[in-house]
This record gives sequence, C-alpha cells and structure tokens, in this order.
Amino acid sequence: MAQITAALVKELREITGAGMMDCKKALVECDGDKDKAIDYLREKGISKAAKKAGRIASEGVVAAAYDAASNTACLVEVNSETDFVAKNDNFKALVKKIAEHIIATKPADIDALNASMLDGKTVADVMTEAVASIGEKLSLRRFVVYTSENKLATYIHMGGKIGVVVELSGGSDELAQDIALQITAQKPQSIDRSGVDPEYLDHERAVLRAQALEEGKPENIVDKMVEGRLNKTYKEICLVEQEFFKSSDHETIQDILGDVKVLRFTRFEMGEGLEKKNEDFAAEVAAQMK
Repeated sequence: MAQITAALVKELREITGAGMMDCKKALVECDGDKDKAIDYLREKGISKAAKKAGRIASEGVVAAAYDAASNTACLVEVNSETDFVAKNDNFKALVKKIAEHIIATKPADIDALNASMLDGKTVADVMTEAVASIGEKLSLRRFVVYTSENKLATYIHMGGKIGVVVELSGGSDELAQDIALQITAQKPQSIDRSGVDPEYLDHERAVLRAQALEEGKPENIVDKMVEGRLNKTYKEICLVEQEFFKSSDHETIQDILGDVKVLRFTRFEMGEGLEKKNEDFAAEVAAQMK
C-alpha cells in the first residue's frame, strides 16, 4: 500500500472538495491510489463536489458583518458559478453565517478560516456540503476583518456586488457611512499620495512624458507638464483628494473630514480578477454524452 501522506490527502481534497477525513478514508480504502479514491468518493455520494472541481466560480456575493460589543467588522467574498445561485436564499444565508463566524473567531487567513469549527464541522466541510446541496462549485475566496477602538463602517452595494469596510480616527456614524459610500462609488487606490504604488507612478510618468513629447512639447517643459497631469491623476485615485460625491461646492473628502483621519479601508468588488466562465452549451452536452 502506498504511503498516505498529508500532502496526498490535501491534493485529493483539492480535486474532489470532499472533507479531510473522507479523503483520508478513501485513500485507505483504495490503498493510496488517488484516482481510485476519487471514484470511491463519487460512488459513495459523499460529495457532489468532485465533478464541480474544474468549473469556474466567478459569480457570488460580498457580505459584511459587524459586532458592536467588540467593535469588529468584516467583509467576505464567496463565489458561485452562476448569478442565479448567488441570489439563492440558502446561499446568501451561508455567506452571512460565515461572515458572522469570521467576526466571532477572527481567523488569520483563509487556511485558518477553513480549518475553524462551525456548527461542529470545519468551515471547509460546511462549504463542501453546500456544494453538494446547491449543486454548483462554491469558493470561499477572501475576507478581511477589522477590530479597532476607532470608528468603523461597512457598506454593501447592489445586494453584494461591492463591499467596503473603513476605519476612521473619529467622527460621526454618518461621516463614516459617507466615506464608505465614496469608496464604493469612486474606487480609490489609496488614502493619500503616500499610499500610491511607486511602480504605478513610474509607469504613469513614462506614459505622460511620452504623450507630451508626441504632442511636440519642448523638452524643457515636459517634466513640469507631466507633474501637472499627474496631479490630476492623484485627484482620481487618492481618496482624500477626490471630490465628495454629495458636495455641490466641489468639496474634497479632506474638506469634509476636517481633523478626522481615514486610517484604512478595504474594497471588494465581486469577481474582480477572476476568469469569467465562457458558456458553451453544445460542448457541455457533448461532454456529458461521452
């Protein structure tokens, strides 16, 4: 019998989506043969996740939770294959439960979250059971949790398409909510200029310089023009320099903050950076016929 290592168990779990103990048992029953263990899990009906593993989960929802007693807030993104499932009440209830669990346990990362216990099972096993119940591949993609003595606010837009959590040094609940709305709508990259990625700035300078030279501007004024144009970019990507969306007098976020500081923020847009599934119904039918 082949040696059943932790790495082999993990690999089987990643392929099938089944629970850790189920994977270990399958490997024991199949003398360490991974391919036979995959068939074993599917034949036993332990999880429908096996045949879902290769699919793309690029829909889903972003959810938020907040606990006033500990002043803790979180965002979590859970992906599904289709928008139909993302709107399913059972799916939304699952995501809400996971968000509340994150608030309660404050896991360090996704691995810690998956290994943590929820209703007597690991979160990973809860997700696997949800895959079997809902019938689509689901993916617990990312989360962030803030615990602070400062002012926290969350905002969820369009039923879970965008989520924001923000921490301020003080101010009112209304101010914090307004800042969360601003971040949702205007998508800043950083709080201020100090937080802008230097590589991004170098790239922008190179592009703007090339533009100015292409326009035939004299070499001796190009650099000043580049910095002038870069200042306009800062007003788009730096939160405190953006125009406040509620203002009719062109006030910036810094104007409405006054002495209050934005300490940090996180913005999740559902599915950003994920490959979208390219539906090919004929190909799927042909594959199933085989």
